[in-house]
Formats: sequence, C-alpha cells, structure tokens
Amino acid sequence: MTTGQQAKESRHHKRRSMPGPFMRAIVQEAYGSADVLHEAQVPRPAIGENEVLVKVRAAGLDRGTWHITSGLPYALRLVYGFRAPKQPVPGLDLAGTVEAVGSKVTRFVAGDHVFGSGKGSFAEYAAAHENHLALKPASISFEQAAAVPVSACTALIALRAGGMDPMKGLVSKGLKVLTTGASGGVGSYAVQLAKAAGAQVTGVASTAKVDLVRALGADHVIDYTTQDFADGTERYDVIIDIAGNPSVARLRRSLTPEGTAVITGGEEGGSWTGSLDRQLRAVALSPFIKQRLAMIVGVQTAGDLEYLAGLLDEGTISPAIDRTYPLAQVPEAMRYFDAGNARGKVVITI
Repeated sequence: MTTGQQAKESRHHKRRSMPGPFMRAIVQEAYGSADVLHEAQVPRPAIGENEVLVKVRAAGLDRGTWHITSGLPYALRLVYGFRAPKQPVPGLDLAGTVEAVGSKVTRFVAGDHVFGSGKGSFAEYAAAHENHLALKPASISFEQAAAVPVSACTALIALRAGGMDPMKGLVSKGLKVLTTGASGGVGSYAVQLAKAAGAQVTGVASTAKVDLVRALGADHVIDYTTQDFADGTERYDVIIDIAGNPSVARLRRSLTPEGTAVITGGEEGGSWTGSLDRQLRAVALSPFIKQRLAMIVGVQTAGDLEYLAGLLDEGTISPAIDRTYPLAQVPEAMRYFDAGNARGKVVITI
C-alpha cells in the first residue's frame, strides 16, 4: 500500500470512528401526556463558548420536566413555548462524560465525569453551561449522580429559605422540621439534609412510602392517609411543603408562632397558574404576620453541586432511586412517575 493510500485509509478510519452529527433522543412536537414523547434521530447540540458537551450516561426525571411535557399549568408556555416546547428534547438532570468544551470553559476538560443540569438530557448528548456542572464523585455511579441535581439543589435552597444553611453553619440543633412529600425526589433530599444539619425531622408520606422516609433518617413519619399533620398535636419551627396541597391556613396552624413555611411546587390549582396562586397568597400575607411564609424556585449552581458532591462522597446523603428505564422507555417512565408511584427518583439510562 502506498503512502497516499495509507493516509486515505487513515482518514477514512477516523471519519468512521468519530461520533456522527446525529444522535438518539426523546423528542416532543406538542404538549400532552407521555404519548407525545417518542424516540428520534436529531442533530447533536452545538455548544457556546461557556458550555460543555456531555455524553450522557444517565438522566433524572423530575416534576419540572413533567410540567414542561404536559404544558401545565398554561402559564409555563409563556416561557417554554406557546404551542410546543422551544426545546424539543426534554430532560434537565444529567450525569456523563465531557465530550467537548467551549472556548471559555475553564473548569472541565474532555474526559471528565460530571453531573448537573443541561438542555435536553433525554438524549445521547446534551449541552450544559459549565456553571451548572460539577465533577461526579468517583464513589457513586452515573445513575446515582443523575438523581441528584434538580431535586437536591431545590431541597438545599428550601432549607436556606427556612433559616438553615449548612454550607454557612446556619443550623439550629434540635430545630423541629416537617417535610411534606418526603418520599419524592426533593423531599427525600430535604429529609436527609435537614437531618444532617441537626434538625429533628418529621416526614409526611403515604402508607406505601412510610418505610422509605424512615430509612432516609426521619425521626418521625406521618402517614397522611390516617393522620393529619395539621391536627394541632405538634407545631414545627420549619415546614417545607413540597408538591403538597395544604392551604396556607393549615400550614400556619402547624407552625410555631414565629415559624417558617417554605412552599415549593404543588399539584393542584387551576389549569392556568396551578399552585402558583397559593404560593403568591402566602408571600403576600407574610409581611403582616409574625410567621414567615416563603416560596422558592429551584436552580442548580456549581457551588451547590460541589457541596452536594462532598456530602455524597462521604455518605452523608444518598440518592433514593426507585426505578431505572432505558432511553427508549421514557414514555413508560413518565407514566409511572405521573401515577405517583415513585419512591424517590426515576432515572433514565443511556
């Protein structure tokens, strides 16, 4: 074989071995139930100068992704797209390997194992801003890491809003904390983080999930099918209401005179604004009473992810994963999640 033939063969081999311009992904062209989701070949995402291209190994399913898929409440469409999502590939949570980095990225290089949040993680590749990622602890799997970002960061923000910030040492030993939705993604981390911060934690869950909440470290567990946390038996310094539906009046009855209720999520309310009405009413009332009522929005930052990575590595917190599904079965995973059966997190493997 001549030198020219060898060079031609070498170039052909490189072209053949490099990843192609397309990838497998779950896409949706309209809002709706899990039936609008299907697998397709789509172009690999381009990255900006501050972004990282991640070869996704696992992706987490969170409540926000469900809302964007369904297009409910309708107010979300003002941000994500009126008739269909601007981002056709769903998914935020991810864990994987850095494939390429933008020209201004300084925190990662190709080959790094990372976790965090990106755009369209239900795919073989996803783009993510470098400030929304952290190095994955070697002690946990990609599946475990993918179950962390959105839920654990939201739980950490909720604790801060309740006056507890373990990152800054703002923790009151023995503080009585109640967490509703304690068996879900955010709730499972809220229980663990509050307990690690020294609080006395009570979790609220259904009968089938009481054992999980207890295993997460809760000091007390309330089965909401047989007991009402707002029956006056106990009052709490902090209530973290996650995807719950108690009225503002019920939350206040369960608080100490100067306690704090932090509301995030909620699955009831009208089709247009959902639970946002309840949260806004709480915030509007807060300046006029001794108790503090707050709402939060979950975000993922490098600082929080790195802090959580340390807790994961030392075993202080641990992801509670119910089930894993391959990429092609995302619609089935979404149906399972929407039915309210999940104990902890649902993870997609790629």
